[in-house]
Amino acid sequence: MDSGFTHLDAEGHARMVEVSDKGESKRRAVARATVRMSPGVLPRVLKGDLPKGAVLEVARIAAISATKRTADLIPMCHPLRITGVEVSFDPVSDVALEVRVAVAAFDRTGVEMEAMTAAAVAALTIYDMVKAVDRGMRVEAVELLLKEGGKSGLWQRP
Repeated sequence: MDSGFTHLDAEGHARMVEVSDKGESKRRAVARATVRMSPGVLPRVLKGDLPKGAVLEVARIAAISATKRTADLIPMCHPLRITGVEVSFDPVSDVALEVRVAVAAFDRTGVEMEAMTAAAVAALTIYDMVKAVDRGMRVEAVELLLKEGGKSGLWQRP
């Protein structure tokens, strides 16, 4: 049975794809998540004026940690040699904050899942640290923006 899916074997059982024959190359991916808050909350997040302290710095550390733990969380992901992680936070309106994570590696497979996991975990960390003042926050649109490297080359969200 050839399912056409790389993560299934001939009998349809889950498997981790064999990548040892793939060439190593520089890989990079950028992902984002958006956290939408009630009016008046975002300025407090940006100032660090909340009961739990420096929300964005804790979220930055959470994103970096999540990048390194992605293979532990997503069953078919390979552990990768991460060479860099950059995390930024940008207000996109008076009630929405964009978390953006860029991940780089030199390996046999891409870092898309690491970037998306990191963006999601950073956004969830923001929710956790801010929920005392705004339980109605929403984490939205975890998405890949860019991937480069490997056989498929460059892909950018239109």
